[in-house]
Amino acid sequence: MRSIPPLAAVRVFEAAARHGNFTRAAEELGMTQAAVSYQIKLLEERLGAPVFARSGRGIALTDMGRRIAPKVTGAFDALDEAFASVRTETESVLTISAPTSFAANWLAGRLGGFQLTRPGLAVRLLVEDALIDFSRGDADVAIRGGVYPPWPGLAQHFVMRMPIAPYASPGLIAAHPPVRAAADLLAMPRLADDHWWPLWFRAAGVDAPEELGGGVRFDSQVLMGNAAVNGHGVALLTPMMWEPQVASGQLVRLWSVAAYWRAGFWLVYPENKRNQPKVRAFRDWLLEEVRRAAGEDPDGVLTPPELDVA
Repeated sequence: MRSIPPLAAVRVFEAAARHGNFTRAAEELGMTQAAVSYQIKLLEERLGAPVFARSGRGIALTDMGRRIAPKVTGAFDALDEAFASVRTETESVLTISAPTSFAANWLAGRLGGFQLTRPGLAVRLLVEDALIDFSRGDADVAIRGGVYPPWPGLAQHFVMRMPIAPYASPGLIAAHPPVRAAADLLAMPRLADDHWWPLWFRAAGVDAPEELGGGVRFDSQVLMGNAAVNGHGVALLTPMMWEPQVASGQLVRLWSVAAYWRAGFWLVYPENKRNQPKVRAFRDWLLEEVRRAAGEDPDGVLTPPELDVA
């Protein structure tokens, strides 16, 4: 078992021995000179011998002080080196956890733009639908889908709401009568979700049964959207996440009405990371990128769910 004097006193001794002056040691450590003197006194009491000889206002190391000072400085240098390697890794890598739909269909294609703003920062994206456990240190920040924060102990910023609207492939559209009213979608093959379709039909003013039945069910919007691209049915998708497929002609939006379920995406991270430069940089970039992508925001993605009274 180690028998080490109080580290606060050892730290003060190292600074005073290096400077040869209590005043300069106090300035380096952000302490008063009286506090420095007190810590030196505690150290000398623990050692049972003086480490400084005092002469008027000056100080000089005693023989004991001269013997231990280089070793103490070396020990602090070793500690600084150990923590420096951790600091360097912490500052140079940003790990982001995000759910599948958000990561694959929105974030991944834009992260290159963030990296251009921080060329010295490596970005690691963890794609997972389970909530990240920040206490394990696996991620710096996370995107969470949720209804009502807060999550205790976490800083949180609203990112976007999740409107849904109907999309289909051009081939599927061509194979069916034109959609002239929202109710026409009842006659088309739909990629089902037990609660999204009734929600959307209500928003579109269609008197549809709560149990629509039929359809292929998927666990994620990514799978459902890809099935729609391949002509397997009409899917309810979040417009901002499928802009590339619309621009390339793989998907067509069938109706302008969007529906909203009371949830959104939130950026979260531990409170103790709030002032880390890499976290601040990602937060600012992400929120601005969402605003830029939303443009005039016809689907209301920038309105937090709790403000949606519809």
